[in-house]
Amino acid sequence: MSDSPAAQDRSSMNESTQRNSASADEATETDGYEPRYLEQTVPHHADSIRKASFWTAIVLPFLYVPILLNGLTSWILSTAFLVLLGVNLVALYVGHYHRR
Repeated sequence: MSDSPAAQDRSSMNESTQRNSASADEATETDGYEPRYLEQTVPHHADSIRKASFWTAIVLPFLYVPILLNGLTSWILSTAFLVLLGVNLVALYVGHYHRR
């Protein structure tokens, strides 16, 4: 005897739910915190460096405001803005795993 269309829909939904939960489990396994390069090179200072980078990444965007209000009219201001942006991106990357 063949299953009704509603039963087939339920069984296909259960299969897709199981596949989605399996891929979510795999994602959490790979997204979990793993010791990084910083912990391997300077294990005693890694936490302090991550903490400082985290807070630097939070504070640096406030320095964008005066530069942008002044305008990027000169090469000095443009260079300062790009350097500040680069430092902010590095701080975001390094401080990403602070308190994880």
